[in-house]
Amino acid sequence: MNLSNSDITFILTAYGPPGALSYGVFFITFVLYLATVFSNLTLLLVIIRDSTLHKPMYIFLFNLAINGLIGSSAVCPTIMQYLLQDVKSISLTSCLLQTFFINVYATCAYAILTVMAYDRYVCICKPLQYHSIMTPAKVKLLLSVAYFVPVCSLAVQVYLTSRLPICKYTINKLFCVSMGVLNLACVKPALDNMYALGLLVVFAVFPLFFVILSYIKIIIVSIKASKTAQLKTLKTCAPHLITFINFSYASYSSIVYNNFNDSMSYELSIFMSVHIVLIPPLLHPLIYGMRTQEIKRSIAKLMWKNALALDILGDT
Repeated sequence: MNLSNSDITFILTAYGPPGALSYGVFFITFVLYLATVFSNLTLLLVIIRDSTLHKPMYIFLFNLAINGLIGSSAVCPTIMQYLLQDVKSISLTSCLLQTFFINVYATCAYAILTVMAYDRYVCICKPLQYHSIMTPAKVKLLLSVAYFVPVCSLAVQVYLTSRLPICKYTINKLFCVSMGVLNLACVKPALDNMYALGLLVVFAVFPLFFVILSYIKIIIVSIKASKTAQLKTLKTCAPHLITFINFSYASYSSIVYNNFNDSMSYELSIFMSVHIVLIPPLLHPLIYGMRTQEIKRSIAKLMWKNALALDILGDT
């Protein structure tokens, strides 16, 4: 980090003054955050305890839940803290760490969803070869790439940003975002902007095209299949497709908000800020829980075992 930047503190100016509105927003954010943590921890527990769910699709879903917890926990506690404070300040180091974890959450989630699309493609289009293609080693490799490449790429971005001389000290956002920090530099960060654009193409545009291509191939195969096979394909792919569309909408809305709009109302600014880190992680477990029979059965089995254990303890 640039030594002259080591003591820099930013002021986040998008918050309104503490009052009834802030307390109401705090309560809603708190409830949604608790629901997000609970739903994802429940999904993690179900997958861990049920050996029948130790399959590629559920291993990917397991990692998506962990990633969702990282994303929501990187932002929501800070937002709730600032909603109750008069002064909303953050050091440059904390700001860079916040941008790093938020970006890691978003890029890793998109990477995992892309890997899940590949898994669905192999399952539908190459069912006889599925187990020979999606081996445990292949699953580990795909997940390693989904984590390693974004983390390393974003670490480079943080390093480049930390070297910039800073001349402005206010960020008109609820939390630190990459473009918000770059706009505070004393010089035009051409290299940083080009690198950020490259990351956007690699981690947002390419995965989108890959998923679309995967589903085009799935549709082509399904058209030639029987009605029963088409219905099975729909049930198999619907949870992932809904999850991907939900996250894509949240991601691209967040990109537009964080990079191009500083004039939103306070209420809309709060919603747009927490949308990406609360709504997708909250909905992902619910979508798979409602649409996937295996998870439904596992949850019912887990609840039955716990109820039975409580009855036994009550009788002793």
